[in-house]
Amino acid sequence: MARHAETPSRRNALLRAGLTVTAAGAAVLGAGAGAQAAAPVPLPVDSLTRTDAGAAGAGALSGVTHGLGPLTRLQLDPLANTGVDPLDNGLGTQVADFKPVGTDLVTDHVTKGGAVADLPVVGPLTQGLLP
Repeated sequence: MARHAETPSRRNALLRAGLTVTAAGAAVLGAGAGAQAAAPVPLPVDSLTRTDAGAAGAGALSGVTHGLGPLTRLQLDPLANTGVDPLDNGLGTQVADFKPVGTDLVTDHVTKGGAVADLPVVGPLTQGLLP
């Protein structure tokens, strides 16, 4: 049946039927939850007083390291390897016969799409701390 041929009374009847089915489902689920809550399961007393702090600390540390570990591989500069990267501008100088010095030594890792793990000083430190 086409949408334009549908009458408002038919639409209202379908809406009432859908709401009735939803209410019935909620009542069935509520009755099941009420019966389940009526009979609580007693916990052993020793399980409430005993805590393994070493296991809890190891679990928390493992969660943090595995959660932060992938962040070391993310690209730091979202505009890296594009023509509009503001960090790609370098400035250099050379005095007499000495080796030229420039800002590219500092920003080159980031402007080439590097991550935290690729940085010269911070990279090895993060690899030692995070997996």
